[in-house]
Amino acid sequence: MPTSPQTLTVEDRQLVASWAADCAEHVLAIYETAVPSDTRVRDAIGQARAFASGELSVADAIRCRGGDAGAAAREAPTSASKAAAYAAEQAAAVAHMGAHALGAAGYAAKASTLDVGCDGDEATRAEASRQVAAMGDAVARVLACLPALGENHAGPLGPGRLSSGHVGQTIRAIQASVDLHLAGQAHRSESSHSVSPATSATSVPLSDPETVDPSSARTN
Repeated sequence: MPTSPQTLTVEDRQLVASWAADCAEHVLAIYETAVPSDTRVRDAIGQARAFASGELSVADAIRCRGGDAGAAAREAPTSASKAAAYAAEQAAAVAHMGAHALGAAGYAAKASTLDVGCDGDEATRAEASRQVAAMGDAVARVLACLPALGENHAGPLGPGRLSSGHVGQTIRAIQASVDLHLAGQAHRSESSHSVSPATSATSVPLSDPETVDPSSARTN
């Protein structure tokens, strides 16, 4: 049976699991403020980190898969705390499919947006910008291997819960930013023969999602 392009290799899943855990942890306080005695969401983030470090095997990580965080999300008292819990669930699920890393980012952005009581996209784009700034080139290259949101049905990036609202907006912005950044890297590499060594060694940051048109890099 063919492997979905949303799965990624174990090594790549471990790489993006760490970034996904960072995204979820950034909004953990939103959940824990709403439900201070509940450790299920924090534990799911810990599972994602344990998988990323190799401390938790693939089989054990898939068996855990953040299910408790999903239950916590369904029971959460506010929309923002629900989204924060779902971010942790998605981060833990990266062990099963790498595409869940973008789900973690999307739900974290949704949690941030709802927490400030903003219905517009300013807070969502600000969180996407922070997430992009926090990823390194290695994570960007792995995320670029994933199909565009809504393009492939064999996984979480197909039409469904990740493809609409604040979550979908965040994922599209991240994918557009990553694609433009890597395209720029390729262009600089091709023209490096005409650039001084000092200039070619300069690190160029990922494109800011606040200045990127999500439709400019990928089309479904």
